[in-house]
Amino acid sequence: TYLPDEAGAYKNMTGRSYLRFMASLFTNEKAKQKEFVERAVEIAKLEGRIDDKIGSYSRGMIRKLLLARAVMTRPALAMLDEPTSGLDIINALEIRRLIRRLADEEGMSFLISSHNMLEIEFLSDRVGIINKGVLLMSGKPDELKQQFNASNLEEVFERAVEQA
Repeated sequence: TYLPDEAGAYKNMTGRSYLRFMASLFTNEKAKQKEFVERAVEIAKLEGRIDDKIGSYSRGMIRKLLLARAVMTRPALAMLDEPTSGLDIINALEIRRLIRRLADEEGMSFLISSHNMLEIEFLSDRVGIINKGVLLMSGKPDELKQQFNASNLEEVFERAVEQA
C-alpha cells in the first residue's frame, strides 16, 4: 500500500463513505469490506467526525483517515511519503505513535520517506541515507550515530553527505 505526501480524499464524501468506497476496491466480499472499514474507523480515531464530510476535516484529520485507509487491509508493507508533512505537533505525534504501534504490535512493515530525520529516528529500526538519488549507507540508527560520532540522524546525514 502506498500513501503519497499529497494524497487527497473526496471532500464531498464522509470519512466513513470514503472508507467504504476504498474497501470496495480491495474486495467484493461485503463482510471483508465491513471488517476493513471498522478497522480503519478504529485506527483513524475521528470519533464523531467520521460521518462528517471530508471537506470539513483539518489536514491532520485527513492524514489520519488516509493512513487508516492505507493500513486497513493489514498490508505486509505500507509505503508512506512524508506521513506528517504539514501537520501540527500534536497530530504529527499521533501519526508517529500510530505507525510505531502498528509496527510493534501488528508486525506491519513501513517504508517511510521523510526529510525529518528526528521522525525517522523515532520510527525506524533500519535507515537508508539517500542523497541526490544515491544510497550512501544503511543500518540501524544507533550504529550509524556511533559510526559518525553523531548525536542524531541529522548529523549522520550531514557527515555522510560531506564524505560522499
